[in-house]
Amino acid sequence: MDTRPSATPRRILFVCLGNICRSPAAEAVTRALADGRDLSLDSAGTGDWHVGKPPHPPMRKAGQARGYDLSALRARQFTRADFDRFDLIVAMDADNMAEIERLRPPGNDVPVRPFTDYAPATGAQAVPDPYFTGDYAGALDLIETCARGLLARL
Repeated sequence: MDTRPSATPRRILFVCLGNICRSPAAEAVTRALADGRDLSLDSAGTGDWHVGKPPHPPMRKAGQARGYDLSALRARQFTRADFDRFDLIVAMDADNMAEIERLRPPGNDVPVRPFTDYAPATGAQAVPDPYFTGDYAGALDLIETCARGLLARL
C-alpha cells in the first residue's frame, strides 16, 4: 500500500554515489536548517562500497566545523523500495539521477530532482564529489545553498 501524502514532500531522500560525503552532508545540513519542521530525511548511495560505514572522515570534520553532526549516519544503498518510502528523491549529480531512474518501478511518479535545482543562482549542474575533488568546504557551501533553497520551496 502506498502511504505517500500527495501534498508537500515530507519524506525526502538525498542520493549520491557512495553515501559517505555529499548525501549524508545534505541530510545533516537540511535537518539542521529545517528549524523544527516535520520532515523525515534520509540519505543513500547508488553504490554499495561503503554500506554500514560512517561518512568519510574529512566530510565529518568539515561538517563539524560548521556545526553539523554527521557522526550517527551510516551509508546504505538506494533501492527500488525507496520510491515507496519517500515523497521526493534528490540527486547530487546526473549519474546518480540516471541510476535512480533506472531503478524506478513502472508507474511510480515520485519526483527525482537534482539538488542544484534548488539553487539556480549558483549555475551549478551538480554537487561536485569532494571524495574526488578534496574540496569539502566548497561542497558544503553548495549543499547549504541548495538546502536553503529546498526548504524555501517546501
